[in-house]
Amino acid sequence: MPLSFPLIDPVAISIGPFAIRWYALAYVAGLLGGWFYAKRLAARADLWGGLRQPKPLDVDDLIVWVALGVVLGGRIGYVLFYNLGSYLSRPLEIFAIWHGGMSFHGGFLGAVLAIVLFARSRGLNPLAMLDMAAVVTPIGLFFGRIANFINGELWGRPAPDFPYAVVFPHAGPVPRHPSQLYEALGEGLILFIVMIVAARRFGFRRPGLLGGIFVLGYAIARIAAEFFREPDAQLGFLFGSSVQALGGGITMGMLLSIPMALVGAGAIVLAARGYTRPRPMAEAT
Repeated sequence: MPLSFPLIDPVAISIGPFAIRWYALAYVAGLLGGWFYAKRLAARADLWGGLRQPKPLDVDDLIVWVALGVVLGGRIGYVLFYNLGSYLSRPLEIFAIWHGGMSFHGGFLGAVLAIVLFARSRGLNPLAMLDMAAVVTPIGLFFGRIANFINGELWGRPAPDFPYAVVFPHAGPVPRHPSQLYEALGEGLILFIVMIVAARRFGFRRPGLLGGIFVLGYAIARIAAEFFREPDAQLGFLFGSSVQALGGGITMGMLLSIPMALVGAGAIVLAARGYTRPRPMAEAT
């Protein structure tokens, strides 16, 4: 017996023409949660070793940079990777972000660029700042996937025999995997626990290590979730006749996650071997 989709209004608060959606609140919750935890991480001298610690004001300013990077990168990434043809025919729709359409991979690249530029402008180690961001990012991923479920979007593949399948209101009468909740668990909660443990174990003394762990962990969680998630309608399976035994073909989410996994693994190896550690001042000169 499939589960009924909970009838939750996508609009959380509405006052006249002014409306706040759960999707927007998810972004706010992720940014505020990340900001709060990042300030705690920045204040712990034992995590930074000989690296310069960001000041509380640095963390406050960084959140603004990251928010802009996520929104701009996420939207541009979605337009380029998932629906370019449609947006070329309706270019003004590119700016209508309230209609939905954000790419994690695009938002990730936008956030990375924003953090690197910010770190250089403040004289901070860019890799260490990326590490700090990596620890707190799963908070936003968790709330974002919960918002996807509330909106009834990005649903899973048909699963008529799965006891916890859900009939989504905009996906027809077929029971489907609640893949948004799978992603909230894997990319959000589980990855957050992994990052907390890694931060306490390694700190930021090996710049790039925590960032590599996050990137590799996200890629693995996303690829796993893609086996349960319905591909985007305008793309479908990119190819996959040879992998039907695995439950379906290759999706755009999988394809974009493969280079992430390689970059993450490479960053872990380089950081673990000490290649990313800043040289002492005397040696550097």
